[in-house]
Amino acid sequence: MNLVTRWWAIGLLLIVALPAPAFAAPQGWTVLLEPAQLANILAASPNVRVIQVTGNYSAGHIPGSIDVPYTQFRGPQSNPGAVPALEGLTTLVRSIGISAQTPVAIVHAGDNAADFGAAARVYWTLKSLGVKDLSLLNGGFAGWTSANLPVSTQGTIVPASDFSPQWSDQWRVSTNEVETLVADNSARLIDARTPDFFEGIHASSGRPGTIKGASNLTFSDFFEGSRVKPKTQISQILASHSQPSAPFTVSFCNTGHLAAINWFVMSELQGVPNTRLYAESMTEWSMANRPMDNEPNRIKHYWRMTTDWFTNLIGA
Repeated sequence: MNLVTRWWAIGLLLIVALPAPAFAAPQGWTVLLEPAQLANILAASPNVRVIQVTGNYSAGHIPGSIDVPYTQFRGPQSNPGAVPALEGLTTLVRSIGISAQTPVAIVHAGDNAADFGAAARVYWTLKSLGVKDLSLLNGGFAGWTSANLPVSTQGTIVPASDFSPQWSDQWRVSTNEVETLVADNSARLIDARTPDFFEGIHASSGRPGTIKGASNLTFSDFFEGSRVKPKTQISQILASHSQPSAPFTVSFCNTGHLAAINWFVMSELQGVPNTRLYAESMTEWSMANRPMDNEPNRIKHYWRMTTDWFTNLIGA
């Protein structure tokens, strides 16, 4: 082998040995996009995957978006906050052509503030699977239509990916871990539900009340209608929410839906370190005799259930 050939071979080996270049997020990409921002990104970056997780997709959707029902990211009816098996999630993300480098914009219907939770929970799931560039559409599809942006009724088919995700627990906390955190009093536990659930007046699953030591920061405080408030207002809300210093912040609700909103706001918008989602939340916590606050006695609880039922019956 002559000298020229030898150096050419060495150069080729160096090129092969170099890691493949990472795909950069599209210009203007942020974790929370306004409709006009997303429209501009889609016009310039056709590789962005838009998925709609709630709403009537067939009646109209963002052109090129894919219908991916929120239920596919959820656990069984008995414990809907549970994280599905990795095998099933892998099949799902492959079927909609997502890889670790695919920029994904997640769209909810935008009917109300709680609807944002579906998109936030999907965001959390995809982030935990290793997808790098994720964003939520502020105001959802309703915000898109209010901005007079194009709407399509044409379905979209995309080629499947060969993505092999590895689940990360970096943004998750398990029931066993919450038990330890409660026993040690070593975490900020934030209940994202409305005050009537936090105070044990109502319960949609399991026992009424909240996890011992938790405080209440209702998810809807971060919204004006179905839109997330400006970051300056969010900063003020979080600053006014008195919480002791702790290495972890844990967001929970009934099934990890509303809690995903608080997680997204704190972790992704505000950069609060070590913010984690308790995905299974009160449904799983209350399945066993775990410590709780604001838990009414049985007589008081059943009396409330009876009076609520009677009030609904007579329409008062």
